[in-house]
Amino acid sequence: MSQITLIRHGQANTQARDEAEYDRLSPLGHQQAQWLGEHLRASASDHGRIYCGTLTRHQETAEAMGVGQEAIRDPRLNELEYFTLAQLMQQQKGVAIPEDREGFVAHLPMVFEAWQRGEIDNPPESFENFETRVGAALAEIAAGSGPALVVTSGGLIAMVMRQMLELDTHAMARMALAIMNTSLHRVFPIGDRLSPVLFNAVPHLEHPERHYAQTHL
Repeated sequence: MSQITLIRHGQANTQARDEAEYDRLSPLGHQQAQWLGEHLRASASDHGRIYCGTLTRHQETAEAMGVGQEAIRDPRLNELEYFTLAQLMQQQKGVAIPEDREGFVAHLPMVFEAWQRGEIDNPPESFENFETRVGAALAEIAAGSGPALVVTSGGLIAMVMRQMLELDTHAMARMALAIMNTSLHRVFPIGDRLSPVLFNAVPHLEHPERHYAQTHL
């Protein structure tokens, strides 16, 4: 069993209100990813295997990091469709989609919990399917030889933490809200299972001149 370092993609289109609009990096997102790639090379981090989801923001992040050519694309590493779920909640239950960060902070846990309870009709995928595909992808990567780097999304990283720490859905949603763009999260084999040993690290953004680039949205 091998260690895995998960990376959330760079800042995406913060003005988006649907999946297609969101799925591209902002100029800052490209810069965050470039800085991360430079940091990993400078620290001689050993990641013999590199994976990413198939979403545009995942691939743009890997490319800006300088690892796009090496990355194995795997759709199981793609994000849940939050915007689609939010639109369904609005249509089916009259829950307005928030227009600001404060509203989003309250809205996301509500969506996650309704989705997990099966209260959203015809979602793009079930909560159980999301949980299963994430677990299967991580198990397969962990079974490979040597440390792996995975470029993915915040919701998927939060699901990994849910599975490792046995979090309830509300705690998983709160964790997803905390995850910064291009942050590092590492799971490491301890005994017969993977355990988290690093969460939400942004060493490439710690210099005071880069604090402005520590973004959540």
